[in-house]
Order: sequence, then C-alpha cells, then structure tokens
Amino acid sequence: MAVFDTILWTESWCDVNTTRTYDASGRRAQARRSRTEVVSTARRLFLASGYSATTVAAVAAEAGVSVETVYKTFGGKPGLVRAIRDEALTGAGPEPAERRSDELQATETDPSVIIRGWARLTLEVSPRVTPILLLVRDAGVTDPEMALLRAEMDHARLKRMTHNATTLASRGHLREGLSLERAAQVMWTYSSPELFDLLVGTLGWPLEQYGDFVADALVAALLPPSPTGPIL
Repeated sequence: MAVFDTILWTESWCDVNTTRTYDASGRRAQARRSRTEVVSTARRLFLASGYSATTVAAVAAEAGVSVETVYKTFGGKPGLVRAIRDEALTGAGPEPAERRSDELQATETDPSVIIRGWARLTLEVSPRVTPILLLVRDAGVTDPEMALLRAEMDHARLKRMTHNATTLASRGHLREGLSLERAAQVMWTYSSPELFDLLVGTLGWPLEQYGDFVADALVAALLPPSPTGPIL
C-alpha cells in the first residue's frame, strides 16, 4: 500500500470510529430519554386506569417505543412499577434522597437533627412514592404477582429503616430498652404510605404538618426522654 493510500485509509478509519463513538453517545442519550418517557407514561396510565387495565402495549404506544423495547428494558409491568418506585424515591433534590440521608448520617452527630432530617426526606419522597405503593397494595389483592411485589417493596423499606436505625444504635442514641429491630419497625411504620395517605390524603393535613408530626413522633419514640420534658 502506498504511503498516501495508507494516510487516506488511516484518516478514513479514524473518521469512521469517531462517528461511531458520537453515534453511540447519541444512542445512549436517546435511550435515557426513551426510558424516562416510558416510566413517566407508565406512571400516568397506572394511576389513571389502574394496574390491571393498563397494558404494556398501551404504555409503549403512548411513549412512542416498541413493546419489545419495554419488555427488554423493564421485563414487563412489575418492572415498570419498580422503575416508577425507584424514580420517586430519589426525591426532588439534585442527589437521590437515600444518598442525602447517608451523607447526613455520616456528618451529623445530634440524633434529633438526624431524625428530623429523615422526616424532611420522608416529606419530600412520600407524595411521589405513595400513589404507586398504594397501587401495588390494591392490585395485590387479586394479582399474586403484585402481592409478591408488595412484599418485596415492604421488605426493601424495612431493610432501609434497619440501616437507619443501626446508625442510632451504634452510637448509643436509642432509648433504653428499645432494640434495633423494634426501632427499625417504628421507623418503617412512620414512613408507610398508609400513614401518609391517611393523614394527608384522607384528613387533608398540610405537608409541613405531616412532616412535623413524623419528626416529633420519631424523636419521642426512638430517643431518650428530653431532660426538659416530653416532646408533644
């Protein structure tokens, strides 16, 4: 091969590979946009029509993707619900709520400040995640697959609350006689979608009132009594 031909071949090869790299980046960006659109569409359809009445085909059609894409990406309707739940749990901040919780636990030493920080994150996440968790609960009454999904999600939330309770227990912050297991269960209860739905959805509590209630209740239930008297 002549030197000139070699140069042309080399330049051509570089151009092709540069183009391929650019195209791959563009495809990844498009895939992320498509995934976001599918999750958003699925949430809207599930909450509007119910779990059973919403089909993968309907989600795909409204999101502008193929049914095959939905199945390959999410594995079907339960996978869509998991994706909606995971997105809701990130909260509204620039960082996922769970990461912010871990950062708070790593830097703060006052247990009441940590608990009230958790309550603020609950206040942020609950309006987003409660509708989909209640959808799973209701669908699970007649759908065994959704009943299993509900159990999975309940277990995941309890596992997270156990992680949080371990922070308090390891630093000696839990009130006397309160076990790690019971502390996690208390936190699991106060972060439940049922409590949010009861107080905010049914009774119409303002979000800030709900957040204050959760914070005060957790401080009173988890920490030693205040020397100045109980928090009411």
